[in-house]
Amino acid sequence: MPSADPLPAPQNLGDPARLRRRLPPGRSPEHAEPARFLPHVQGLRAIAVLLVVLYHFWPGRLPGGYVGVDVFFVISGFLITGHLMRELTATGTVRLAQFWARRARRLLPASLLVLLFCALVAMSPYLTPTSALPNEVQEIVASTFYVENWFLALTSADYLGHGGEPTTVQHYWSLSLEEQFYVMWPLLMLLAAWIAVKWFRGSTRRAVLVVLGVVSAASFVFCVVFTLTDPAPAYFVTFGRMWQFGVGAMIALVPLLRVQHPVVSFVLGWGGILTLVFVAFRFDGQTPFPGYAAALPTLGAAAVIAASNTERWWYPTRILSLRPAQFVGDISYSLYLWHWPLIVIAPSVPFWGLTIYHRVALLVLCFVLAWLTKRFVEDPTRSWRALTSRPARVTLWSSLAAMLLVGGTAGAAWAVNAPAYRDGVQALEQLREDPPDCFGAAAVLSEECAETEWNDTVLPAPGFAGVDRPADEQCFVQLNNADVVSCEFGSEAADAPTVALVGDSHAYQLLPTFQRIAQDEGWRLVTYFKGACPWNATPLSTPGAFGQACTDWRAGVAEELAASDVDAVLTAAIATTPYSADGFDSSFEAAVAGYREAWSTMTDRGVPVITVVDNPVWETDPNKCLRIRDAAECDAPRSEVLVAEDPVRAAAEGADGVTLLDFTDVYCAGETCSPVVGGANVYRDQDHLTVTFADTLAPWLTMAVRDALARPE
Repeated sequence: MPSADPLPAPQNLGDPARLRRRLPPGRSPEHAEPARFLPHVQGLRAIAVLLVVLYHFWPGRLPGGYVGVDVFFVISGFLITGHLMRELTATGTVRLAQFWARRARRLLPASLLVLLFCALVAMSPYLTPTSALPNEVQEIVASTFYVENWFLALTSADYLGHGGEPTTVQHYWSLSLEEQFYVMWPLLMLLAAWIAVKWFRGSTRRAVLVVLGVVSAASFVFCVVFTLTDPAPAYFVTFGRMWQFGVGAMIALVPLLRVQHPVVSFVLGWGGILTLVFVAFRFDGQTPFPGYAAALPTLGAAAVIAASNTERWWYPTRILSLRPAQFVGDISYSLYLWHWPLIVIAPSVPFWGLTIYHRVALLVLCFVLAWLTKRFVEDPTRSWRALTSRPARVTLWSSLAAMLLVGGTAGAAWAVNAPAYRDGVQALEQLREDPPDCFGAAAVLSEECAETEWNDTVLPAPGFAGVDRPADEQCFVQLNNADVVSCEFGSEAADAPTVALVGDSHAYQLLPTFQRIAQDEGWRLVTYFKGACPWNATPLSTPGAFGQACTDWRAGVAEELAASDVDAVLTAAIATTPYSADGFDSSFEAAVAGYREAWSTMTDRGVPVITVVDNPVWETDPNKCLRIRDAAECDAPRSEVLVAEDPVRAAAEGADGVTLLDFTDVYCAGETCSPVVGGANVYRDQDHLTVTFADTLAPWLTMAVRDALARPE
């Protein structure tokens, strides 16, 4: 997160007593000296914010651009530690109220302005889908009070709750973490000052080095271990990131680390920049992060800061001091704040497309808004005399009042739209109970519906499709959890046929449909689900604890299925699952072999297996398009949303005892695929079916299972 702090270099403060006498009211000693600007650090800010922004605009082109946030953490650690150390050296203490008041004046005005904008957007059903409103309001409030990182950490295991589009304020996790750093860091340094008096003979700098060094080392170990064991919350937890601030702090505290030697400075600076470029292009979503991998961008940023020699024009310190880099560095904080909400909102704006030209125009708009915010919000409020000429508590109470105003606006957004939300829930329940004739898949698969024509009505409404999801989340195992959780539905009769539903979230999306089928047919339904973990014997290529949890879960499911009296198994899986290719010519062949091996554990016993070819996977939630355009305008080419070779189809072809269900022609006609079929809204997010549409597949799913159960062993 780009902070808005100035960039002074450490200097000799002179006599502390004389300095204190010269301080104007409300000013702390860290600002009593003339600040020597460090242009190359401002240029490093430009690199960091561009990495993040370009990654969010074109994630496929810059898959590791998220490391820009790590660069900001190092910069903040360097700057804030330098500020605090100078005050400790001059006065022996830190005036906490003054310190926090300055942070509030510098960071809150722009931050709360963007949050207020997002809260107003949340009021509009045209820009925010009604189904997304609860999450949007909760996260705006969490971001307003700077606990968004903890909100995401506590809900990051909710794979089901984050299957759709993120909120407009999700990027505030890093701001929240940094604000928590501003609270904890001066307290740690005050603790170090007390330790200096007790055990270090008054050597404050040495005590600070020891305390911050110990905290940073412990944080790094925690980060590595937690990333391996529970990577989703590890990304957001505060203590797992403190070591990155600590690396910047070491450069501020140890003068020898600010390198003046021409050759060493040149190598450090360019080496750091090249490291950041390398990780931006080579890291991606599969990189175990932060963990040990975060050390590369962290040390790269530290190397750039440490490179202090400016003698030659080709030195990185001089290149980063060029005016374009300085301009981007100046507006980096506001640019970070504005870019993400605009990216999330843009697809919901009428007449706004997703072409390269629209993206570039949106990027330009982000820069314009960032400059305007810097010029008319950030800069004026930092020196607003109504606050700077009064005690620090005036700033702090004013900040709290502004935060309550933003939080109240978010609450008002919920109050305004709550009736529509409740009506949507009721309408969805009625639709499931009494769907129209020739609705959904029947419009394609039923001969009786061949002449049926649908009007422009889409059910469920695009603004509410996101909540049309399975309700039995206790049956769904997520992330690093390897527990084998089994749920039972349907008939309790001793002689009832038992059908097992096994797989990842694309099998789980069929659960409500099969609950009804089992009830109607008198079957006993047993389920085994784990997110992003299909029923397959080939390990995932995903490293760390997640991949291992999937392997362990599969082994547990295999044991339970082997010990159970199952009459048929139905399975489904997302076609884009990454499999390890070890021992095979390709990951595709490995996936095909893995499916056949897993299925054979049942078919060799005479238990039939029914499997389903995967549905299309869209680049973004098609409901965004459906809310502002006709359904025909939201179609996509088959080549963009369908995997060319689904390993499920290849594995099922020619396999004894396996029935393949292929509904591709339901989703797609000719060369295009549609998000609306027979008036039914097919998707609740970019790749999961609505329960409403899955229910329209029930007659054909039922027929396949009936035939499998009737087949002689």
